[in-house]
Parts: sequence; C-alpha cells; structure tokens
Amino acid sequence: MDFSIVSAMMVLGGLGLLFGVGLAIASKIFAVAKDPRVERVEAVLPGINCGACGAPGCSGFAEGVVNGEYPVNGCPVGGADVAREVARIMGTEAEDTVPLVAVICCRGDIDNATDRAVYQGIEDCHAAALIGEGAKGCVYGCLGLGTCVRACPFNAMTMGDKGLPVVHEALCTGCGACVRACPRHIMQLIPRNQGVYLGCVSRDFGKAVKSVCKAGCIGCSLCANPKTTPNEMITMDGKLPVIHYKRVKNSLKDLENAVAKCPTRSFAIRRIDVPAPEEHEEAADVITDRRGS
Repeated sequence: MDFSIVSAMMVLGGLGLLFGVGLAIASKIFAVAKDPRVERVEAVLPGINCGACGAPGCSGFAEGVVNGEYPVNGCPVGGADVAREVARIMGTEAEDTVPLVAVICCRGDIDNATDRAVYQGIEDCHAAALIGEGAKGCVYGCLGLGTCVRACPFNAMTMGDKGLPVVHEALCTGCGACVRACPRHIMQLIPRNQGVYLGCVSRDFGKAVKSVCKAGCIGCSLCANPKTTPNEMITMDGKLPVIHYKRVKNSLKDLENAVAKCPTRSFAIRRIDVPAPEEHEEAADVITDRRGS
C-alpha cells in the first residue's frame, strides 16, 4: 500500500472536516434572524408573483411589508380581504383603497384606424413594433397582436373581432400585467369607480392624428378648458389631456361636458357597476385555484 496516498487522503479529509465545521459555526454566528411575520404575510397573498405591488414577487412583498417598505394594502390582486389579513398580522389597520381596473387607451380599431402595411411575422406586439414601428398608420396605436391578452394571469382579456383587446372587468384584478406587457403603453389602470378615460395616447399634432385615426385625440384642449371642466379635473400634458381622478367625484357627471365637446369622440365610457373580482364567483375561483397551485 502506498502510504503517501493514504496520508494525502487523510489530510484532505481532515481539511474538509475542518472547513465544514468552520462553515457551520460561521453560519450560526452570522445568521440573520428572519422575522416570522414574513412567512405569515406571504401565506395570505395570492401567490401569483405578478409584481403589481412593485415588489419582485409575493415573497419580496411580504419582506417589504415587514420592513416597512410596502403598505399593508399594497397588493391590488388580493384586494381588501388580503389587506385586512396582512394588517392583522402586522398589528395595524388597512386603509381603504379603491380597486383598479385595466382599460385600453386606444380606439383605433379596424373601423377607425388605417394600416400602412401588412405585418407577417411573430404574433407579438414587441416583435411587430421593431419592424418600422408596426404596420398601423398610428405609431402610437394598439398593434392588435394580443401580447397583453397572453400576459394576463387571470384570463381577463381576449382579442375582439375589430382588432383591439377586450377587458372582462369582472375578472380583472388590476394586477397590471397587461400594462407591463404592452410596448405601446396602451393598457392603463384606472380606479374602478371612474367611468371615463381617454382612449388615445398619440402625441402627434391634430392633422397627423386625423390622417390615420378617426377617433384619435387631436389635442384641441377643449376638454381641459375650465369652462368645460372646472377644478382642473382635466389638464393638458403636451398634446394629450390628463384626467386627475383624485379630483373627480363622479366622472360620468363631472366629465360629461368634456366627453360631449370632444370633436373626435376620443373619450371612452365604461360601466362602473361591474363587480370587482372578490365579489364575483368566477373570478374568485380563478384566484383560489392560483393560490392553491
């Protein structure tokens, strides 16, 4: 027997044992104690890791809540029920929040908008936008390839027969996945208690807008005129009006003059009596299934 090999193996084994013991001791000495509330908060979250709260997933949100980085009612998908549970764990109270809903800020369907080319390629809006800014005449408008629809984790969106996505509001949790998926920033979140929003994101001048879309905003600013809409509920941001929802109590009434005076009918009106997901059995089932998966 070659004793040099045996001695080498013994030395290596001893060093391995020594390093292992050292690492075990170091892990105990330098261990960071994890607040048990983190696991409790994470357990009551939906668990879909959508990122709507601004954190990298539900575990990141749970840690952020415990560390004071996120509010207890910061999970839009979980809604009021989850907010109350998180607040109970944290020993505080959850402030009332208005749930959000996704809307399509583009009215450029096949009846209103023109195309300047025929797109043949990957059925993805990001891919289409890379080729000459897409086939649509309006370089700001919806490309209609359903990237937002596929991004929705709650099956709350489908593609309509006129080339624009459709939001099924009873299933929409306001998670914002569609907003992050859209390369044109067509998808936006607005408070569920608001019934009016601008269906256009074009930054072009009026003549250029009218040449490619019948329903595009031409930036005339009639809607933002104080005589039309008081209290700065609508102001202009360049060529686009902006609705300040915190100043609007009843959008269908407060903004009716703005809607009526818009020469291109760029404002869209939605029903505000559609139940939020937590009040809708089908949506609740979807959320429950995802929590269990």
